[in-house]
Amino acid sequence: MIKKQSSNTSRLKRHLRIRKNIKGSTARPRLSVFRSLKNIYAQLIDDEKGVTLVSASSLEAAFDKGYGGNKDAAAEVGKLLASRALEKGIKTVVFDRSGYLYHGRVASLADGAREGGLEF
Repeated sequence: MIKKQSSNTSRLKRHLRIRKNIKGSTARPRLSVFRSLKNIYAQLIDDEKGVTLVSASSLEAAFDKGYGGNKDAAAEVGKLLASRALEKGIKTVVFDRSGYLYHGRVASLADGAREGGLEF
């Protein structure tokens, strides 16, 4: 009997396949997205040094929405991340969707980051 893979196992395989080609650097860090059922998280990572430069999530006190699991909240997290990145002098990034489809909350986070001033 063949056991079906969980959707998260499939996502992690896609994530590893994507990560073979995407690398973040000091000049152009990687914008990594993690999406849970209730919240969304994003961070800018320098893969050369192995350091997180900037992060934002829907759980922070700076986040003003009540619920973090919808597209409006994801757009706000993207704008918050972009403003923090611009404060540190980061303007261009590489987008890493982490195996998620570029749709819904992931796409609205990317759009919010673009509205905030990040280029990718």
